[in-house]
Amino acid sequence: MKKVTVDLGERSYDIRIGCGVTVGDALNPKKTKRALVVSDSNVAPLHAERVESQIAARGLEVSRAVVPAGESSKSLTCLSSIYDAALAAGLDRSSVIVALGGGMVGDLAGFAAATFLRGVRLIQVPTSLLAMVDSSVGGKTAINVPQGKNLVGAFYQPIEVVIDLDTLNTLPEREYLSGMAEVVKYGVIWDAELFASLEADAAAVLNRDADYLARIVGRSCEIKAEVVARDEREGGLRAILNFGHTLGHAVENLAGYGVYLHGEAVAIGMAYAADVSHEARGMPAADRDRVAALLAQFRLPVGLAKDAAEGQDAAWENVRESMASDKKSLSSVPRFVLAERIGSVSFGCEVAESVLASAFERLR
Repeated sequence: MKKVTVDLGERSYDIRIGCGVTVGDALNPKKTKRALVVSDSNVAPLHAERVESQIAARGLEVSRAVVPAGESSKSLTCLSSIYDAALAAGLDRSSVIVALGGGMVGDLAGFAAATFLRGVRLIQVPTSLLAMVDSSVGGKTAINVPQGKNLVGAFYQPIEVVIDLDTLNTLPEREYLSGMAEVVKYGVIWDAELFASLEADAAAVLNRDADYLARIVGRSCEIKAEVVARDEREGGLRAILNFGHTLGHAVENLAGYGVYLHGEAVAIGMAYAADVSHEARGMPAADRDRVAALLAQFRLPVGLAKDAAEGQDAAWENVRESMASDKKSLSSVPRFVLAERIGSVSFGCEVAESVLASAFERLR
């Protein structure tokens, strides 16, 4: 087992990574009597009973809340259903909510934990690759609203993150590869050696080699932990984690949640950001092309599908308007994370409208 610590002083916590890692190291049954496991309709039948047994073995009473699978469940309606389940289970401020699932569940259950009784403890148990390397770590929780993705949320750190790599064996191929977008992102923004390793060992990724997955999941968590420890609330450095997300969120929202998985939308956004980086920041053309090529190796989209590109929702005017409502925008002007080269980026970049528009046209 590998352990990575997110160093946040009194709110520090461990990320435990390995095959067969169990839940509950951070629980003290003398202080915590009840737990609510929040999962979705795809993950719960596969993993909920096992996780509940691990928690019950610690002496806690365990209840379950299940929401429909899919990004559309990151909603006020499903949030309310979790509050109802928490009340029915008798949760109090000493209780814990366990987020068991992918990024949607982690965000939704995390926001429920942050707000129920003004905050109960949270354990993140990610079951998708994307959630393991990104959304389960760092304390971002949120729901979506019609105007955009993750516009209502809170920073709320878990007390532990439990990453059982065995759960990746049950992950559908498309979901699994979607998670690789965030791993590639870490290579672009922070670690050129990681990026080169992914290029050299793409076959190990595609074959779900357990040893290699442990290595890249661990490295991704180390990078995220270091960034979060230095900038918990995205006042500066943490913004680099949004490389590819400004356009990615807009595409995801306009296409309709579920048309593109989050990692697929981010992959499109990273290909776009690399192209903009070449035009606006002097990123070498070779590095720009390496980003798109590596994403393509993992069968991720690097352009808009023909039907989406031709649809009115994906017209540049609509995409630009959606980017204006992004959380990172100032006075409706989107701010981008752009790369000077693989392994080095800058955040808060404002880009000429003509550059943004022409790069978008090349996506089509």
